[in-house]
Parts: sequence; C-alpha cells; structure tokens
Amino acid sequence: MIRMHNILKITAFISVLVFSTAAFAQEKKGAMSMEMVDQIRSTFKESQSNTALMNAVSNNDIKKLAVNRENKGKVNNLFSNKVATKGIANQKSSGRCWLFTGLNILKPMVQEKYKLNEFDFSHTYNFFWDQFEKANLFLEIAISTANKPMDDREIEWLFKNPIGDGGQWTTFADNVQKYGLVPEKAMPDTYQSENTAMISKLLSRKLREDGLEIRMITLSKITEQKKAEAKLNMLVDIYRMLVLSLGEPPQHFVWQYKDADGKISQPKSFTPQEFYNEIIGVNLSDYVMFMNDPTRDYHQLYEIQYDRNLVEGGNWKYINLPNEEIRRFAKTSITAGEAMYFSCDVGKQLNIEDGTLDVNNYQYGDLFGVEFGMDKKDRIKTFESGSTHGMSLVGANILPDGAVDKWQLENSWGADKGDKGYLTMTDAWFNEYMFRIIINKKYVDEKVLKILDQKPTMLPPWDPMFSPEL
Repeated sequence: MIRMHNILKITAFISVLVFSTAAFAQEKKGAMSMEMVDQIRSTFKESQSNTALMNAVSNNDIKKLAVNRENKGKVNNLFSNKVATKGIANQKSSGRCWLFTGLNILKPMVQEKYKLNEFDFSHTYNFFWDQFEKANLFLEIAISTANKPMDDREIEWLFKNPIGDGGQWTTFADNVQKYGLVPEKAMPDTYQSENTAMISKLLSRKLREDGLEIRMITLSKITEQKKAEAKLNMLVDIYRMLVLSLGEPPQHFVWQYKDADGKISQPKSFTPQEFYNEIIGVNLSDYVMFMNDPTRDYHQLYEIQYDRNLVEGGNWKYINLPNEEIRRFAKTSITAGEAMYFSCDVGKQLNIEDGTLDVNNYQYGDLFGVEFGMDKKDRIKTFESGSTHGMSLVGANILPDGAVDKWQLENSWGADKGDKGYLTMTDAWFNEYMFRIIINKKYVDEKVLKILDQKPTMLPPWDPMFSPEL
C-alpha cells in the first residue's frame, strides 16, 4: 500500500535525479548508472546527522537503538482474568513449541483435578511418535505421487520438507488421541529431543534417499508384498534412529503423585492411552481452529494439503474469521478458566526483557528515516509475516466496558525469559500478529460452528501462511 506522503517523497527525490539524455541512453534500461549512484550518494551527504546515525547504527545492536523509551512501563503484567497455571516449560533448542503448547493446555486440568503443585507431561514421548508418523506419511506421499516428475512443484515441496520438528494443533491432537500421554518421568527429555537440529537433518537425509527408492519400487513390477516389505524396512531404520536418539517409548508405566496437602497416592499402572483417557478425559476433537488471514474470504472453511502427521489423520483445517469474532470467543474461554492454543508472529515487536508484545516497542522506521507501512494483508502476501511460534493463551485483562486491552501468554522458553516465562500481548499487537487460536466449541456460536459443514477450500502446503510453528 503506497500512501500519498510516500508518493510526494518519491516525486521530490526523482526531481533531484536529473541526468543527461545521452548518458542515460548508454545504460541498459533499469540498470544503475554511475550518475545515478552519485546522485543517491549526494542525498545521504545532505544531512549532517546521517554521519552520526551511521556511526551509531554500524556499531550497535539495531534493536537496542530502536527501543521506544516513551513506551517503557506503559504495559504492565496484571490481568483481571487468568487460568491457573503452575510451572514454565522449556523447549530448549528444538522446534517443539506446538507440542509444549498443546500439553500446556492440558496440564492445568491435571493440576487442578489432583491438586498438584508440580506436574508435567513427557514431551519426548509424543515427539517420538510425531517423528515416526511423519516419516511414514512422507513415504506414503512418495508412493502416491510416484508417477509425477521430480521437478513437479508438489514433489519439490515433498523432498524439501521430508520431516521437521515443527507442527500445529492438528498434529498435536491426532498424535495424543492415537498414542496417549505419559508423565514426564516416564520418558524424560534427552539431549537430542532438546537439540533437534542434527537428528532432524539426518532423518531428512535418510528419508530423501528412501523417497527416491520408494518411487522406483512403486513403479516397478515387483509384487505388492515386496513393496510393503521395502517400506517396512525403511521404517525399521527410522525407528532405530529415533530410539537411539530419544529412547524407546514406554508401553506401560506406573504413576504415583503427592498432592498439595502432602498426601501420596497409591501407585497405579497405565498404558499411555489409559493415562490420557482416565487422567485427562478430554475429547480433542471438540476444539476448533480459527485463523485470521485477511488475504482470504472470512467465514469460510479451509484445509491445507498434507499438513498432518498421520496418514489416517486429518489435514490442518480452519475457519477464517475477523479478529473481533475470534477475540470474543477467546475472552469467553478465558473467563471460563480454559486456556487455548495460540500461534503468532512472535518475533515482531517482542521485548523479551520485559516480556511484552506491543506494536510500539520499537521504532525501526524512525531510526532509519524510512517508513515500514505494510498492513497485515500485505505482510502475508509478501512473506514478511506469518505464524512462527505457538504458546498457550491463559489470561485477559477485561475492562469495565467489556473490552480487552491485553492478553497473557504462557511460553515455553523457560522461566528466565519474559515475565517469569510469560508474555504480555497488547490487543493492538493481537490484531496485527495473531494468526491462529484453537477454542473449545462450547465457547463458539452455533452459526460459526455450522461453517464446519462446508466443503473446505483446499490450499497447497507451500502457501505463505502455513509453515509449522517452532
């Protein structure tokens, strides 16, 4: 979007760049002539303050120089309504925020039900099965698309993204409903689960190799049984790599706890599926994903091709709504005491020192003397903005007139980041950089829920809005 004052600035600038017709004609159209370079150079020299700015910017952290001091202290961390939560998790150097976020929604339910001061789920257990299922999905897509050439865009996307540690709500819900949950001590984190870069790289390398082979096998004349055996052997290798890196997932375990009153429970044996059904007892299919994507029509249902981790699972499916409707449902959920899965473009205007997300935190345009004027729609279309991180939405500050001026997020970067592990998001920031919220359907209007009956518009997995949260 080009504003009028920008047009005036451009017009004034062009008027300065007067070149001789003969000299300009010698240059290839669109090329930067030396005369043009000289004119541009002279515009920088016109302002004496530019030299001081150059010295400051070239020798210091740009983010620190752009801090808006007038905004300091204007956003506090007090909330009228907050979900009771205990314990801040730390995903370390991994892209498992989607998994931490999903489990952070369920964790308060267990803490309240059993009056626990300390409790957490194993993140490694569900991460193991996520990676194993994603490997199987990759091979199945390679089989189903074996007749397409390698330079087909779908095949290029597949081999560029064979597996990853990121995800979103659908991958979390399908994983938990199939494999259940276990307490943290039943399968604790390992070095590789906390530092996923290397194992992800090696899994991707192996799957790309297997993908080429499975494509050739699929088109060959060998029996279907031999084809199935070949895929099974590939998965055996993936399983081995995962077990060596993460440990083997428990099939049975014993859980015992001490509550806030000091009472110790009797030990009880569970399977992961039994633990999920008995201890949690929540139907994750009752949650609905909402997106705010101004590049597409609102009040429509959309689906992302291949965006899942189970072959038999559901693709990422969402209702696109205006911010004001999503905000209303989110406020209802918070006042009812239920946290939500939330994802956003967390890197924009984040002050991690005080834990605030506010559109006025930094003044990059003022520092450089330029304007960054794109709105949310333009940022999405140009790949400037998209969802990068998942957190649980746990608090809202509701004003006397019912409006919300700020929200609280439970993060998974450890208690030493932000406000003791939490972030405070202003409502203005919510409008600009919130992308997805998952809300229990009991807090949503029936009229909106009927949108789920629509035939979804299928979108490609390479769409700019649909990279997994990390």
